[in-house]
Amino acid sequence: MSVHFERYLPAVAAAALLSVAGCNKPAPPAQQETAAKPAAVTQIGGENIVKLQRAATSNGAKPEFLSATILPGRGMNLFQITANVPGKGEVNVFASPSLEDASAKLNGQPPADLNGNASFSFGGAFLVPCPNRIRGKLSADGKTITTEWNGKSITLPANWVGKKPGAEKHAMHGLILASKAEDVQTQSTPDGQTVTGVIHAGNFGGYWPSQTDLNFTIALSGDAVEAIITAKNVGNEDEPMAIGWHPYFNIPSGDRTQARLHVPADVYAQVNNYDDVFPTGKLIPVKGTEYDFNEPDGVPLGSMFLDDNFAHLKRSDDNVVVSLTDPASKYGVNIIGESPEIKTVQIYAPPDKSFTAIEEQFNFGDPWGKEWHGMDTGMVTLKPGQSVTWKCKLALFVPETK
Repeated sequence: MSVHFERYLPAVAAAALLSVAGCNKPAPPAQQETAAKPAAVTQIGGENIVKLQRAATSNGAKPEFLSATILPGRGMNLFQITANVPGKGEVNVFASPSLEDASAKLNGQPPADLNGNASFSFGGAFLVPCPNRIRGKLSADGKTITTEWNGKSITLPANWVGKKPGAEKHAMHGLILASKAEDVQTQSTPDGQTVTGVIHAGNFGGYWPSQTDLNFTIALSGDAVEAIITAKNVGNEDEPMAIGWHPYFNIPSGDRTQARLHVPADVYAQVNNYDDVFPTGKLIPVKGTEYDFNEPDGVPLGSMFLDDNFAHLKRSDDNVVVSLTDPASKYGVNIIGESPEIKTVQIYAPPDKSFTAIEEQFNFGDPWGKEWHGMDTGMVTLKPGQSVTWKCKLALFVPETK
C-alpha cells in the first residue's frame, strides 16, 4: 500500500479593526490586532476524541508509555501513542499528523476518504471484517467487486486501485474505517487508563452475510499499550471473519536505513508486483533471501522496499513478537500478537519514509482467491452466537549496544 502525506494548513483570518474618530475629538489609541486561534479539535467523525494519559513514574530510568489517542468516530482508530524514552524525552510512537490535519483528511469526501480510506494512511486503523486485499468481479459502474465464500456471493466496495494504468480495482482493509463506536467509556487503572466501546456493525452496510457486534478495549499503562477486539456473530447465518491492525510505527531518529526489523517468519507470500500487491498463491522460504528478518536483534532495513505478507510464524510464549529497533535513538518497540488466530504479518516499509507499518492479522491477502487452491488462508468462520478475539500488545525496550 502506498500512501502520500499532504500538509493541511488551516486558514486563520485576523479581524480588521475599523475605528472612526469624532469631528473634533482626538483619535483613540491604536488597538493591537490579535490573530484568532483555531479552536482545538475535539471531535473527528462526529464523536469525541479520547486521550488516555498517565504521568511518567520511572524518572527517565526506562522507556514508558505516556498517552494514547483514540478516534471512536473512525472505527476506534488508535491514532497516536506517546512515550518517554531515556535520553530522548517524549516521542511519538506512531507516524501521524496533528489532530487538526487529521480532521481535515478524515472528512468522508472522495476520492481520498472514499469508504474511510484516509483512516489507514496514518496512525493505527483497525481492519475488520477482513484486512488486506480482496479481488473479485468488478461491477459495471466500477464501484463494487463480487467474490464468493462457501458458495455465497459477497459484494464489497471497490475502494482501492494501484497507480499504474489499467490497475485492477479491489476491496481493501475492511468495512469499519469510518464507523462510529457507541457506549464509549474511559476508566482509570492503577497505572494508566482504559477505554472501551462497541461498534454494532450489523451486516457492515449490507456487504456481509450475517450480523456482527465488535467490542473494543484499549488499555494504557507504563509498560504496555494493549488493544483487544472481540467480534461476535449476532445474526442467523454463518459468516467469515478476520481482524487486523494497521499501525505506522515512527522511527524517531528519522534514519530509516539503520532501523532494524525482526519478523519471526519462515515464508513470505509472493505478489504479482508492488502496485497491485496481489498474492500469486506461492509461499517462498525466507532463508537465504533478503526477506529473512529472523535475526533476534533484527536486520537493517537499508534501502529495501517492503509491502509483503509474512507467515508460518514462530511464537514465543504463544505470542508472535515482531520488533522494530531504532539504534540511533536507543529505542525499540515489540509488537506482540497474543491471539492464536494471528497467522500473518504484513510489513509496509517504503525507503523514503521514516516509518514501518507492522500489521498483525489473521489472514493472507485475497483470502478467497483461486490462487490459493483451497488452502486455509486464515479466515475464521463464525456460526451464529460464536465469537473470536484479536489481541495485540506493544512494549518498549532499550536495544543492546554493540
